[in-house]
Amino acid sequence: MEVISTIAALRARLKEEGSIAFVPTMGNLHEGHLNLMRQAREHGRCVVASIFVNPLQFGPNEDFDQYPRTLDVDCEKLQDLVDVVFAPAVKEMYPVQQTVFVEPPPVANELCGAARPGHFCGMATVVLKLLNIVQPDVALFGKKDYQQLHIIRQFVSQLNLPVSIIGGATVRAADGLALSSRNQYLTESERAEAVFLSQTLQAMRMAVLQGERNYGQLQQQASDALTHRGWIVDYVSVRNQSDLLPADENQPELVILAAARLGKTRLLDNVEVVIGCESDIIPPPIER
Repeated sequence: MEVISTIAALRARLKEEGSIAFVPTMGNLHEGHLNLMRQAREHGRCVVASIFVNPLQFGPNEDFDQYPRTLDVDCEKLQDLVDVVFAPAVKEMYPVQQTVFVEPPPVANELCGAARPGHFCGMATVVLKLLNIVQPDVALFGKKDYQQLHIIRQFVSQLNLPVSIIGGATVRAADGLALSSRNQYLTESERAEAVFLSQTLQAMRMAVLQGERNYGQLQQQASDALTHRGWIVDYVSVRNQSDLLPADENQPELVILAAARLGKTRLLDNVEVVIGCESDIIPPPIER
């Protein structure tokens, strides 16, 4: 495995590769990231991971300075999983002030976009830069950040980029909590409480599968339950999988998304629902 920190060196290294699978990350890797790396091996002869904490997608009062930077440990975890780690400095990615940005679709102003103005513009911009630098055949992103994955698929399609975008299943702890680099911010008591978010979404999913179609009421009940337990809720929302618009009763493929703060930690989660699919009535096994 090679660790490369400059764009020129990375392009020289990848110039002769026949097929490339790419997994962008911000580092502080957990099993969810590593699972994407394993999937990537199925899609490319050369697997590239990037580790870059992107300042453009952090707001002025967010945790850019505190975000964990664990490059040496991350590279140890990737040793047998990838061929190349691209770990540029901020100056390498942004040698001058960034003045050209990707304008994400309108849905970027909803859900997480409403709580984090400008976040998706910064995310889309760095992803486009990374795709242009690596020029992969396939790029993989986790479904835990469901809105992010949707936005990436949209701008890749609209800009006619020659890359296939693959979504990897959310990896969870044994109790159901979606793995996230920010989980380490949780105190012991907060970690015990954090699983309530995934339990709430699973309860909503079962209600939909059992015939509930009053999505507004479901959302309000879930939000009230979280608030009652001390969470600060950004949103709980039932959406169509295809366009992330508010759920259409005639659309059988839905996703239930939520973001809420527990103490100082903002947690995301989601569950997909397919109405009329018998196999979806049984709760899925906990992903590890």
